[in-house]
Amino acid sequence: MKIYGKNLILGSKSPRRQQLLKDLGIPFSIKTLDTDESFPEDLDKSLVAGFLAKKKAMALQVLLDEHDLLITADTTVIVNECILNKPADEEQARAMLEQIQGRSHKVVTAVCITEGSHTTVFSDTTQVSFSALDSTEISHYIQSSRPFDKAGAYGIQDWIGLIGIESINGSYYTVMGLPIHRLYAHLKSNFSIEY
Repeated sequence: MKIYGKNLILGSKSPRRQQLLKDLGIPFSIKTLDTDESFPEDLDKSLVAGFLAKKKAMALQVLLDEHDLLITADTTVIVNECILNKPADEEQARAMLEQIQGRSHKVVTAVCITEGSHTTVFSDTTQVSFSALDSTEISHYIQSSRPFDKAGAYGIQDWIGLIGIESINGSYYTVMGLPIHRLYAHLKSNFSIEY
């Protein structure tokens, strides 16, 4: 499967996003730049992922050729209107996991699709409910999985997801970092896909 006349570029270092796009079956290459992930403090928390996905795209635009189609994405974990970013160390990871255990939170993943100077941003939200976790379980997860590249300090596909997630309301893949169903629908409706 490929997009007619387009070179698909994924602007992400995330192995989860890379795997999901690979599973979709469309060939792509990867281009990344380190991007400042700060955002305005007064920005509505549900819009932060979209703001950052577009910020990543704008940084990469200078590397694009005429036929390139760029996909960038960002995932935010929101607990009580507070955003949990990627933890810097074990202490931050533990604090985040203690915040989300035994309660529900929102995961928003936004996607920015860039073609030339035109960008389209959309997002998808999933509600995730965690059971109570004890300190031993949290410590084991941090030591074994080193979740420092994950918003909220966890991966739904990891051990902690297996033992701790009671329910989700929305897409599993949105929590993984790429709402692949929404991305496919957008590509299908806006470009020519050859199967």
